[in-house]
Amino acid sequence: MSPKPAAAEVKAKLIEAAIRLLSDGGPEALQARKLAAEIGASTMAVYTHFGGMNALVDEVAREGFRRLSANLGEVEETDDPAADILTLALAYRRTVVDNPNLYAVTFGQSQPDGQKAALGDMTNEETRQNLSEEGIEAFGYLVRGAKRVIEAGRFRPAPEFAVAAQLWSAVHGYITLEVAGHFGDGENGVDHILIPLATALGVGLGDTLEAATRSAQVSIEAWRAKEGNTGT
Repeated sequence: MSPKPAAAEVKAKLIEAAIRLLSDGGPEALQARKLAAEIGASTMAVYTHFGGMNALVDEVAREGFRRLSANLGEVEETDDPAADILTLALAYRRTVVDNPNLYAVTFGQSQPDGQKAALGDMTNEETRQNLSEEGIEAFGYLVRGAKRVIEAGRFRPAPEFAVAAQLWSAVHGYITLEVAGHFGDGENGVDHILIPLATALGVGLGDTLEAATRSAQVSIEAWRAKEGNTGT
């Protein structure tokens, strides 16, 4: 008889199965019965290892943040922090576009099996202490990016958490609409919506139009060279 898999292994399999179900069938597919079937276990496995669907959804959200952080962490810092902000936005977009159903759960926009991931105010120091480390780490890339632009004198002085929240709101709002199909196919929205949006937001935060436009061009050209496409 083969040994029973360790608890950590079963939990990891359940999380991966949950992400597959989300990707293939949307939030409606994320059910305890289907999860158990995916890994060849009984429904009790969900309750044994997570205590219920609510805790499992929280773990799925944490995994979403881990994957987002991994992609944001691949963005190399350059001597143009404003360009780096847009590159972070492009990495963020790519992550969500590749698995929109996972990130709908991660950011609380969908509630599989009636369960919503635990969320909170990342811009408030007190409430931030109660949030998942994974969510704080992901948001931290935008905070550091905002701080660098402020310190470079491109954005006027302001609390970096507040600036990061404005950047996050703009980027996530854009991505939500793009994923829903409002901006056409391919990268049409990137060229006609996201880049002008980022430029306008940069100017609103204190950059000059000339500098913001130049940084946006540097960022998108470097990103597309790395990704191996020229846009559509």
